Amino acid sequence: MDLFSPKKGADIILARFKDPASLLHAAEKVRETGYSKFDCHSPFPIHGMDQAMGLKRSPVGYVVGCMGATGLVSAMVFMWWTSAVDYPLVISGKPFFSWQAYIPVAFAITILLSAFGAVLGMLGFNKLPRLHHPLFNSEQFSAVSDNGFFVSIEGEDKKYDEAQTSKFLESIGGTNIEVIKDL
Repeated sequence: MDLFSPKKGADIILARFKDPASLLHAAEKVRETGYSKFDCHSPFPIHGMDQAMGLKRSPVGYVVGCMGATGLVSAMVFMWWTSAVDYPLVISGKPFFSWQAYIPVAFAITILLSAFGAVLGMLGFNKLPRLHHPLFNSEQFSAVSDNGFFVSIEGEDKKYDEAQTSKFLESIGGTNIEVIKDL
């Protein structure tokens, strides 16, 4: 699949909820019912939403840690190689590799690679950039930026059935239920 184009033919059912508490309750019900490809949308972060949706910790921290360790080790090996092996200089009787002098450079390289790891890891795990999403075709979804609370269930979910999923969302308090077809 191309990163810049959406997956064609994927339907999404969108339901609106009245407030953050009802959205949190809806997320729990959707997860308990067995849906796995769903998302919750709100104008601000809601405490406890990750647990309600059953989301795991992000693996981005591991990527950042590995990139930082790689930066530290590679910087120290490079500086050791250049000062002790490739071009050794005796200056005032000091050892060829005085590691204390190289801490600022090693720290800077560690931070630089960690930052690259954070950005690239976040983009990779979130499957970004995605320049289009079918939800953007919905008129009511534009309210998510100021006062809308929505649950969307993707058509790729193994439990997805348009009629059953719509009834389910209505039974847990969803209103303005809309089936969005990706053209």
